[in-house]
Amino acid sequence: MRDAATAENRPYHHGDLRRALVEAARRILENEGPSALSLRAVAREAGVSPAAPYHHFKDKGELLDAVAHVGWDMLGDAMRASRDGAPDVRHAMTEIGVAYVQFAQQHPALYRVMYDASRDKVSLPEGMKSEDSAYCLVQDAFRAAAGPEVPEMDVELATIAAWCAGHGLAEMSAFHQFDALKDAVGGEENFLRAVLSHMGMFPNPHLS
Repeated sequence: MRDAATAENRPYHHGDLRRALVEAARRILENEGPSALSLRAVAREAGVSPAAPYHHFKDKGELLDAVAHVGWDMLGDAMRASRDGAPDVRHAMTEIGVAYVQFAQQHPALYRVMYDASRDKVSLPEGMKSEDSAYCLVQDAFRAAAGPEVPEMDVELATIAAWCAGHGLAEMSAFHQFDALKDAVGGEENFLRAVLSHMGMFPNPHLS
C-alpha cells in the first residue's frame, strides 16, 4: 500500500507518457510474463499514478495492442538488419528467416502478444500491413530474387509460404527432440538455416 501511495503522489517527469507506459508494459511482459501485466502494474513500473494509464488506454487490451505494435517494429528492424548485412539476395532470404525465429526465441512473451492481439480480427496484424513492415520486407526479398518475369501472385504465395515456415519453426525450434540434429549441423543457427533450406523457402548457400 505504501508503494502505491508513493506512486500516486510522485510527480510525472517523462516527456512521453504513452511511450513510457508501453515500454513499462513490455518490460513486465518479458520479465514476469502476461499474468503479471495490468494497468496498475504498468503504472507502478513507470512510476506514475494508477490513473495515469487511463489517459492513453481505455483498458488492458488497448495497451497490449500498443505493445504488439512495438514488437512488430522491433521484428522489422531485426529482419532488416539481417538483410542489410547479407552479401546477396540468396543470403538475405536465409538470414531474414533466421532473424525471425531468433526474435521469437529471444522475446517469447512479446512474440505471443503480437499475434494474440489480432486473434479476434479477420485481417493480418497491423504490424504486418504497412509498406515498411516485416512482412513486406520478406515479400520484397522474394520479388528481388524472382525477377520481373515471375507473376505477382506467385511472389505473394511464396511470401505467405515463407512466413508460415518461419512461424512454424519459431513454434517448434525449442523442442528437445531436435538437440541431436542441432549438434550434428553445428549449433542452433545452422539448424535454423538447414531447416529453412530444406523447406525450399530460403535457399541456403551455406549448405550448397
